[in-house]
Amino acid sequence: MKPVRTLAAALAEETVVLDGGLSNQLVAQGCDLSDTLWSARLLVDSPEQIEAAHAAYVRAGARVLITSSYQATYEGFARRGVARDEATALLARSVELARRAADAGEREVWVAASVGPYGAMLADGSEYRGRYGLPVAELERFHRPRIEALASAGPDVLALETVPDADEARALLRAAEGCGVPVWLSYSVAGEQTRAGQPLTEAFALAAGNDQVIAVGVNCCEPADTDRAVEIAASVTGKPVVAYPNSGEEWDAAARGWRGQAAFDPSRVRSWGTSGARLVGGCCRVGPAEIAELAALTAGAA
Repeated sequence: MKPVRTLAAALAEETVVLDGGLSNQLVAQGCDLSDTLWSARLLVDSPEQIEAAHAAYVRAGARVLITSSYQATYEGFARRGVARDEATALLARSVELARRAADAGEREVWVAASVGPYGAMLADGSEYRGRYGLPVAELERFHRPRIEALASAGPDVLALETVPDADEARALLRAAEGCGVPVWLSYSVAGEQTRAGQPLTEAFALAAGNDQVIAVGVNCCEPADTDRAVEIAASVTGKPVVAYPNSGEEWDAAARGWRGQAAFDPSRVRSWGTSGARLVGGCCRVGPAEIAELAALTAGAA
């Protein structure tokens, strides 16, 4: 059963809470994610763990579940010997698992199919740098088949997320044209620039006037960088803003581990909301406890 309202309609009426990091919840459940496919490996090996992780966020108060397809690509699956038709079925499974968890809740819960950047497929940390040396047309060719497969599985929205580069954002938006599903566009940022170094004013402007884009903003970034990014996204596009930063810790790709201190503060949602954020949550290392606090604060402000 899909929600009665579209997510876009809900954003016009209220602030909607996203889930937190899927990977950290899977690790908390005892899953081993030391694999180039990351959480996408569990689509093959342990899909019940993915559904359980989604359910944990529904219990915490999340109203949008982001699927486990961030690092699920035809190319990545092919390297593991997964045939193309099976890969298509696994992409659809990511949506089905989130939908089952969403339908088990008592409130209206939407499903966002995750479309991660090209660098996520490389599994070398380049999604935090961008500038892959590929033209926009080639990036569009890479993204289109996965977007089409995910859109066919019936999500409520596509999450074009953790985008480090405005050129890749342009490719993603082109690849999503005509897929029949609304999208949100979310950059990974450093200060007031994309990870690739482009000004956020220019990066967000790509979504202005695009009716398929129902929200624009940032994710997988420092909590402190979110405040200003929300303001810029709202002023440049006039659209609802999506904001779901990391815990504040930093991923060390060489060491395959996190370093630094957690700095995610759910109370920031008040200032984000004042600036235009309508879709709020957490990304890496933000778990159900933080989402529950965020949900409580959002409900209290309604």
